[in-house]
Amino acid sequence: MRVWLRSTESTMQDAAKLAARGEPHGTVVVAEEQTAGIGRHGHTWHSAGTGGLYLSIILRLPLSSDALPVLTMALGLAAQCAIEEVCGVRCDIRWPNDLMLGGKKLAGIMVQTGERAALIAGIGVNVNQAAFPEDLHPIATSLRLETGRDYSKEELLDSVVAESLKYAALLKDIGKSQILKQFEVRSSYARGKAVEVDDGRRVFAGVTAGLDENGFLMVETPSGIETVMAGGVRAA
Repeated sequence: MRVWLRSTESTMQDAAKLAARGEPHGTVVVAEEQTAGIGRHGHTWHSAGTGGLYLSIILRLPLSSDALPVLTMALGLAAQCAIEEVCGVRCDIRWPNDLMLGGKKLAGIMVQTGERAALIAGIGVNVNQAAFPEDLHPIATSLRLETGRDYSKEELLDSVVAESLKYAALLKDIGKSQILKQFEVRSSYARGKAVEVDDGRRVFAGVTAGLDENGFLMVETPSGIETVMAGGVRAA
């Protein structure tokens, strides 16, 4: 089932309500505009106008709690594949869940737990925006801004949903290892990248040294390997 909305506060909130009502795995909520889009760590996701693709998917998967961070990474791979397939554009993945293009943020993914054993996957892609607010201009971009072309959001939606369900099933059926291997191949941030990390307690610099078995980022610093379980990572 797909629910199409002209405007909403947040597709994740709408999907959570549908999940609590018992709607099945694969149910999708899509909006032309969000007035209170949700980002990681309490941040908002700029969702004004009709240039972006904003959707949330109800996932009902028998995953252990330690697999949830890897699910976010799997969905990042899914969105990356969909954008490449539909738009012919290869974007990077910044650990754990941001898609980057031209050094700026193109898309974001987050996962929240819902009622009745549901997971809510929220995905936002900047597709046809011609401009961003002044404070976001240095850090955000769209496919249109990078390529000079407009793209079909409907076609991209179909591919993002299909790839998301495929990668979620891959995680369920095979486990974390295959997702982590693909992430290391398809993300320049996974290994050998000079980064600055803000883990919520402190800020430090180092060079990425791959992912551990749980999908956490390892960063080599002058004082040794630091394992980053959460926080913000940016190119140094």
